[in-house]
Amino acid sequence: MSQVSLALPPPNKKQRLFFSDRHKVVAFGGARGGGKSWAVRVKALLLCLKNKGIKIMILRRTYPELQENHIKPFLSLLPPGIYSYNDGKKVLRFFNGSEILFKYCAGDKDLPLFQGLECDVLFIDEATQFTEYQFNVVSACVRGVNDFPKRIYLTCNPGGVGHQWVKRIFIDRDFKKDEDGNDYSFIQSLVTDNEALMKSQPDYVRQLDSLPEKIKKAWRFGEWDIFAGQFFEDFVNDPEHYGDRERTHVIAPFQIPDDWPVYRSYDFGYSKPFSVGWWAVDYDGRIYRVLELYGGTTEPNEGVRWSPDKQFEEIRRIEREHPLLRGKDIVGVADPAIWDSSRGESIADMAASKGIVFTPGDNSRIAGWMQMHYRFQFDERGIPMIYIFNTCKAFIRTIPSLIYSETRAEDLDTSLEDHVADETRYFCMSRPISPTVKKSPKQVAEDPLDLWKDGAELPSFVPAPRMTVKYY
Repeated sequence: MSQVSLALPPPNKKQRLFFSDRHKVVAFGGARGGGKSWAVRVKALLLCLKNKGIKIMILRRTYPELQENHIKPFLSLLPPGIYSYNDGKKVLRFFNGSEILFKYCAGDKDLPLFQGLECDVLFIDEATQFTEYQFNVVSACVRGVNDFPKRIYLTCNPGGVGHQWVKRIFIDRDFKKDEDGNDYSFIQSLVTDNEALMKSQPDYVRQLDSLPEKIKKAWRFGEWDIFAGQFFEDFVNDPEHYGDRERTHVIAPFQIPDDWPVYRSYDFGYSKPFSVGWWAVDYDGRIYRVLELYGGTTEPNEGVRWSPDKQFEEIRRIEREHPLLRGKDIVGVADPAIWDSSRGESIADMAASKGIVFTPGDNSRIAGWMQMHYRFQFDERGIPMIYIFNTCKAFIRTIPSLIYSETRAEDLDTSLEDHVADETRYFCMSRPISPTVKKSPKQVAEDPLDLWKDGAELPSFVPAPRMTVKYY
């Protein structure tokens, strides 16, 4: 074949270490934005071009992730004439007989698909998304009778279902009897090591720096020992600040303006508590939990189980009679599980029969918790993107009591009273926001026409988080 050229940008120092490491199992990364996926693609490509007939497997958690992070970039990178791609089998074959097999494993149910597969080199991108059992099963594919060294390369960040086993092996270096410590290597790569990203997205570091402290330590600095203790430590309940709404999330109730949209979030429960939250949204997208209904096993209905019919009848009554909600066009969002009709009439249909309509919420747990964290952040004025009326006792009581899961870092312990948190994340995921990037305050000359001054009285239709507002 005629000679073809392939232009690649030079790797950074950490990526060079990854390319040259000869350990049997190499983990690369440890923080967000460290250039991990690029390193996987380029190392896999170079191995294929250099070694005739080598077999490589690249694994991700889901097929969409595989498609967006590897398959599409590969096909856009490679010059024509040196490869063929079989989309049905998800195999990329090169002119010299080398090949890359793209596979995904969404859960244990997919593991039988790996029986009989063989490869010389396995790349597991975002390894902390896999359990140790899944890692061990997939790793058994790395075998063969040829002369190629058998290698496993992992990329990883703190967090995820596999946090503990990755930390045990590569950070703590606490090996089991059948594990030889000489086989394992870890290369730490931070966002600041990724020179290409620093040039193309200079604001990315500021976004990481603006995250809640524990999340920032994990994603920005790659720390592995921080997922412990209180889950929502960024939630602040300070009764002394109920009046001025600065540096607190809990405020005194007020009559919401008529043109603020109102939403209802719902987590079903019968043997466990159910939770309903009503939310108002101001002109800046800031959300206010203005009312709630919580029942099943705690106040105000301790020891009493409410049937679905009773729950929806009470929701209907409150929305018809309560001064904050009366006459409002309310949009509902709920756990997608309530649409399950495999055992008869679904909970969603029961609600609809009472005039209570929901749309399915996004049940992504980690993304949902991050949306809550984003809203708990205070901007440079000390103003968050979420407020809780101090009459919402279930939220105020349960949110501070939640702690991190011992088996899945970044997630909370689901054995605790997490029903308010669940319906809150359904609502937040229906209106996702980006983290607040704190900017240095600018000095602005005083304007005699500026009405936004501390102590100024504003009309009732203007949201004024730091000022006393009179409603006439």
